[in-house]
Amino acid sequence: MLFTAGAYPLIGGLLHPVDSDTDDTMMMSLYFTLGVFLLVAVRKPSAHRSLIAFAAWSSFAHAVVMSILGFHIPSERVGFLIGSAILVVIGVALLALAPAKRLEEPASAAGA
Repeated sequence: MLFTAGAYPLIGGLLHPVDSDTDDTMMMSLYFTLGVFLLVAVRKPSAHRSLIAFAAWSSFAHAVVMSILGFHIPSERVGFLIGSAILVVIGVALLALAPAKRLEEPASAAGA
């Protein structure tokens, strides 16, 4: 649900492109789309493990990039590090809530 909340800044950025950061608007479009697909995946999470894992690991990757940028851009450090922490929490939550991979039965046992 948090990713779909990206619709608000996305729409604001599209309605007022001069007043907004285009990079943020583009990122919100990706996160909003991912959020919609994650909401669909909630119905049958075991069938959508790879999507859930992608959302988690992409959150970690985004957090790493933001953290590095936070150390290179001192004026943005606090915002980037707070955003990174939030993304790490989201990634951990997604991995923790993802269903475990089911083991397949051996073919010889199924045919017996």
